[in-house]
Amino acid sequence: MYQVYCPLTLRVLQQFERVEQMQLTLPPKVTERAFERLAEINESADTQQALRVAVEGGGCSGFQYEIELDKARDDDLVLEGSGQRVVIDPVSLPFLADATIDFTAELIGARFVINNPNATSSCGCGTSFSM
Repeated sequence: MYQVYCPLTLRVLQQFERVEQMQLTLPPKVTERAFERLAEINESADTQQALRVAVEGGGCSGFQYEIELDKARDDDLVLEGSGQRVVIDPVSLPFLADATIDFTAELIGARFVINNPNATSSCGCGTSFSM
């Protein structure tokens, strides 16, 4: 049994238990637009880096996406396209099964976005979700 110290911790643990019961097998997809934007970013960089997409506990909905430039690690899933790489750690992978990683440019700004069919709800900011 888990020891719970705050309501958010309880909610995150409950979410993890539900994810453990799911059979998620399809890897995420990356759009050509996302690979193209990553290539633009890497053109001006000294060394080429991968786009790391991770899921962590937190945010206003229970989980949140972390998106950053990083190097691939030995146990990462590597998705390649247009000479670019998107990497996902094995802990985050079940949360991103069958998701789509995209890049969008709107009036309010441009950013990488995750379209996740496993999310039952999400925050208005688009970086926090629940399952």
